[in-house]
Amino acid sequence: QVQLVESGGGLVQPGGSLRLSCAASRSIFSMYVMGWYRQAPGKEREMVAIITSGGTANYADSVKGRSTISRDNAKNTVYLQMNSLKPEDTAVYYCNAVRTVFSGTYNYWGQGTQVTVSS
Repeated sequence: QVQLVESGGGLVQPGGSLRLSCAASRSIFSMYVMGWYRQAPGKEREMVAIITSGGTANYADSVKGRSTISRDNAKNTVYLQMNSLKPEDTAVYYCNAVRTVFSGTYNYWGQGTQVTVSS
């Protein structure tokens, strides 16, 4: 079992920045693909950014160029730096850890952290 704890959300003005953090409970963190997803009211959860164990990152078009995902395997932590925030970035942001092995897929979610972009 992997527990994920997000932090860093809050209220920010349009154009501002936030850095989200997600701390994982297990030292095998480095074996997992880590990701950030978000869900706005009335909408489905969507991928924001993911990063492989080797550090390859992919981003949703909506945040590309404004956000950076990174991971520190020594600290079992993944980060999402978001810049030039827009009101449409308002959502609950969830951390995700996934690992596929021969016997199946392990998929874990954090509890979410609220990001509100408003003046």
